[in-house]
Amino acid sequence: MKIRMLIFNLAIALLWITVANGQVADKKVLTLDGAKRVIAAAEDHARQVSAPGAVIAVVDDGGNLMALERLDGTFSAGANVSIGKARTAVRFKKPTRFFEELINSSGKGRTVMAALDDFTPLIGGIPIMVDDQIIGGVGVSGASSAQQDEEVALAGTAAAKDFVKSSVASAPITYFDRDQVKAAFAKGAILLDGSPNRNYMIHASRRESAGMAEIHTKDTDIIYVLGGKATFVTGGTAVETKTVAPDEIRGSSIQGGETREIAQGDVIVVPNGVPHWFRQVTDPFTYYVVKVR
Repeated sequence: MKIRMLIFNLAIALLWITVANGQVADKKVLTLDGAKRVIAAAEDHARQVSAPGAVIAVVDDGGNLMALERLDGTFSAGANVSIGKARTAVRFKKPTRFFEELINSSGKGRTVMAALDDFTPLIGGIPIMVDDQIIGGVGVSGASSAQQDEEVALAGTAAAKDFVKSSVASAPITYFDRDQVKAAFAKGAILLDGSPNRNYMIHASRRESAGMAEIHTKDTDIIYVLGGKATFVTGGTAVETKTVAPDEIRGSSIQGGETREIAQGDVIVVPNGVPHWFRQVTDPFTYYVVKVR
C-alpha cells in the first residue's frame, strides 16, 4: 500500500510539473454536438440505403450513452441492442464484427465469450478512433442486414473523425506569462476555464480566511499549495448544505472527516463528491486547483 501511494504521489507531482511548464496535452473528446452530427450522418446514410428501421446509438469513451435515434419501423429491442454494440466496440477497441465472426468460427471455447456481462457480439458496432485515441463508439441495429448495420455505423464514425479533427486543429495553445499568473493569484481567479473540447479547468486560488464546506458532484480537485498554510478537512458530513449552482453544494462546516495541515509544496487530490473544507488558513493562502471532470 505504501509503494502504491508513493507511485500515486509521484504521478501527481509529475502532473504538476507538466502543468507548470505548459505541457498539458489536450485529450480528444466527442462532444454532444459531435454526437448529434454522428447521428445525422448515420441517419442520412440509412435513408440512402433504404434502412428506415435502423436504431443509431452513440456513446463516449466510457460507454456512456450520448445520443440515440430510432427511425420509423424499428423493433422494440433495437435501442438496447444498438447501445450494447456501441459499448462493446468501445470496451474492446474493436468493431463488433470481430467478435461475431470469432464466436461463429469453428475454434473451440469461443462461445464462452458470449457469457461476458454487457457484451453484444453482433455486427454493427464501430469504435471512433482519432490519432490512436478512442473517443467513443457507434452502434446500429434494425437495418435490413448485419452488413447494412455496419455500413450505417461506419458512416457515423467517419463524420465523428472529421468533426473532432477539425475541432482539435483549431484549438489554440493557451499560455499565461508570469505577470498574468501573479495578477491572478493577487485576487484569486480562473486561469483556464472549461470548454467543449476540454474536461479540465485551472484556478489560481487565494484565500485570506476560512471558507465554506464544498462538494463538487462532478469535478475532482487536484490541489497544489503555492504559499501559506491551511487546516484542511476532507470527508465526513457537510452541515447545513445548499445547492449554489449546478453540481455545486456548499455547507457551513463538516462533521467528522480527516483533518490535515497542508503547506507550500503539498499536493492533495479530492475526488468528486467528497466534502472538503478550508477550516483555517494563513493570510494569504495561495494554491493551484486543476478541476478535472
